[in-house]
Amino acid sequence: MSRCLEIRTYTLQGGSRERFHRLFVDEALPMLNRWNVDVISYGPSPNDEESYYLMRSYASLEDRAQSQDAFYGSAEWKAGPREGIVALIQHSISVVLELDETTLEGLRRTRPS
Repeated sequence: MSRCLEIRTYTLQGGSRERFHRLFVDEALPMLNRWNVDVISYGPSPNDEESYYLMRSYASLEDRAQSQDAFYGSAEWKAGPREGIVALIQHSISVVLELDETTLEGLRRTRPS
C-alpha cells in the first residue's frame, strides 16, 4: 500500500535557522501531533546554513489537502506560532511522492529524537 510523502524544503532568513528549529520543535511539532499529522522527519539541511526540511505522510492527495486546510485554517495555528514561523521563511517548495510503508519507515528512522 502506498502513501503520499510530502517533502517541504524551506529557505530561511539568514541566521534564523536555530530560532526556526526551536519554534518548530517547541510549538509547531506538538500542534502537528495534536492534529494527527504523520511527521516522518524534519530538521536543518546539511547543504547550507539557511535550509530546513519537513517530511509528512498522508493516505492520499485528498487527505493531504484536507489535513493541511484544517491545520493551516485553524485558530490554534493562526493565533499560535504561525506569525513567528512564517516571518523566518524566505521561500518554500513542496514535492509529493508515492512511497510504500517500508520506505517511509526507513525515512522515519532519520527523525531527530
